[in-house]
Amino acid sequence: MNHVGIFKGVFLPGAFMYYTIQSNLLAVIFFGVLVVRSVKGLREGSRGNVGWYPRLGMVVAIDLLLTLLVFWVLLMPRGLSISYLLSFDNIAVHTVTPLLCVLDYVLFSQPRSLKYRDVYYTSIFPVLYVIVTSIAGLLGYVYRYTGGAGSNTEGSVPVRFPYFFIDFDVLGIMALAYIGVIVVFFVILGHVIYYIDQKVRKPRAEKSVPTRKSLPT
Repeated sequence: MNHVGIFKGVFLPGAFMYYTIQSNLLAVIFFGVLVVRSVKGLREGSRGNVGWYPRLGMVVAIDLLLTLLVFWVLLMPRGLSISYLLSFDNIAVHTVTPLLCVLDYVLFSQPRSLKYRDVYYTSIFPVLYVIVTSIAGLLGYVYRYTGGAGSNTEGSVPVRFPYFFIDFDVLGIMALAYIGVIVVFFVILGHVIYYIDQKVRKPRAEKSVPTRKSLPT
């Protein structure tokens, strides 16, 4: 919430153009759905199953894992301040939330519930993000200004892309190489998760918990 200015008394809609914010919002929506489904399950007397929507959970976990990896591997070495790296705002969205999503999938999802096509579903959100933000940048959307005395002043340079590795103004066609490597890495990671789900994890035995209607009188 602080990244979009809510706690500062302002609203910064441009923050929603960043993958970090969108992926964390995706996690909030997904876990909101899980809470609603879990409450409904408890009311219906279903107490054995806590791993709702495991296939979607895997997609969300990997998409959030991208947030963590890209930040700490690609963005952190580019001179970010120590104060920002250690701030709650940064750690919450770039580390804690992704790890919690992965932990939730590992601990609570039902093993061997994935389908092979889920491997490629993990790439849909990141690829759509790159396409939309690239089109926005090529059409003139400006994320920020560098140099000069501030926003849109003499000597300032508009930055039309959210991250350096998809900045076509700076990298040109080489930005496609960065994008291609990230997509390939995602597909490989999806295959690894799929293999672990199918070959390593063992299905948990279903526990039948008697409901009030089934208790002996």
